[in-house]
Amino acid sequence: MGTGVISDPIGDMLTRIRNGLIARHGEVRIPHSRLKVRLAEILVREGYVEDVEVIPAGINSEIKVRLKYATDRSPVIHGLKRVSRPGLRVYAGRNEMPRVQGGLGIAIVSTSKGVMTDRDARKARVGGELLCEVW
Repeated sequence: MGTGVISDPIGDMLTRIRNGLIARHGEVRIPHSRLKVRLAEILVREGYVEDVEVIPAGINSEIKVRLKYATDRSPVIHGLKRVSRPGLRVYAGRNEMPRVQGGLGIAIVSTSKGVMTDRDARKARVGGELLCEVW
């Protein structure tokens, strides 16, 4: 695959994780950006992926995401959904934070106080752009 311009880097990241889980890979590599590292760190903290490692290589740096599976080899992540896209931005005020799968999943929100989960955004009483949902 050539290195073309990706119009939706976060959508690309979610697709790589989704495809890695379907193919039962141990890890996926994603082109580096600070936002994607923060997103991956949230997935680790919330228990959806095993580990995240940044592989420095100047402009071609990558993020290595170790995928997590249950004891029966089924993926821990059941669904990944891009909410706000470059063509259609989706924002939620601090009182409109969605509950993903009745509170079983998380929404990842880009706020003025940084990238955080919907739960943390409610605690911090901030709204922002709904990047994605994970359950």
